[in-house]
Amino acid sequence: MKFTRISLALAALITVSLVHAADPKLAIVYGAGGKFDKSFNQAAALGAERFKKETNIPFTEISVASDTQTEQILRTLARKNVDLIAAIGFAQAQAVQTVSREFPKTKFVLIDGVATGDNVSSVTFKEQEGSYLVGVAAALTSKTKKIGFIGGMDIPLIRAFSCGYLQGAKSVDPKIEVSQNMVGSTPAAWQDPAKGNELARAQFERGVDVVFAAAGGSGMGALKAASEKGKLAIGVDTNQNYMYPGTMLTSMLKRGDNAIYDSFMQVKNGTWKSGISNKGVKEGGVDWALDADNRKLVSPELEKKINAVRADIISGKIKVVDYRENNSCPL
Repeated sequence: MKFTRISLALAALITVSLVHAADPKLAIVYGAGGKFDKSFNQAAALGAERFKKETNIPFTEISVASDTQTEQILRTLARKNVDLIAAIGFAQAQAVQTVSREFPKTKFVLIDGVATGDNVSSVTFKEQEGSYLVGVAAALTSKTKKIGFIGGMDIPLIRAFSCGYLQGAKSVDPKIEVSQNMVGSTPAAWQDPAKGNELARAQFERGVDVVFAAAGGSGMGALKAASEKGKLAIGVDTNQNYMYPGTMLTSMLKRGDNAIYDSFMQVKNGTWKSGISNKGVKEGGVDWALDADNRKLVSPELEKKINAVRADIISGKIKVVDYRENNSCPL
């Protein structure tokens, strides 16, 4: 009965709308956490919706309940002759690697992970550069000269966030104190907002007045704690400024939306290519967020300073060390 129930659900989800013969069939598979995770999946969804709005070409979308479902879903889509399947998140890397070999005529794009093959495009990000920018913002804003970082699962990817943040903050004030905590060492660390809230509160008690949360769903707890305690928080992946206007200093944008939009458009235009691309500030892959929700917290002077650093990263004057190169941070 369980198999039948899953099969029926997939059949319902994977019913692809009829499109013009010249239009590509496109699909997006969101990672665990779902389309509306207020984080990286949601950013990817925004890119797909932007493509649909501009081209009037529909796409199929599915959220996996668990990573173990991914291979089954990718195979089902490939059998439906979908032209491009977009998989969101590094947890889908092995599934993409496996299924792409089984269906060489189907194109795959893996966002935020690496898989290889003539029919696979992998898009990764220079998280350290975006984190550097918000580290600068945190250091310039902190009154106590104590700032914090809360990561999700303790893996090199999240260490790259924390290392970039540390580099940015120390570039402003070498003596600034940076408290760092990870929620955990298993995938459950992405979905524990209570722990994220607890860790943020503990940092605030130690004098931290700005915290950067790169922890998926767990980060929601940290952002809430900042709002409750009247401290400042920095969001991640998508623009989370709207969640707690008045205490959200900014958000480190990881532009999964651009990656999906570009991939879909390339297939439409016949310019799609396989390979690995690594996108930083210069390539529109990462950035910081400024909008009506945090405008009152970011003075024109602060905005000017952050954007000057941004320009120096683009020009190459500032080179941000990637923790993943040697599994170490220079500071």
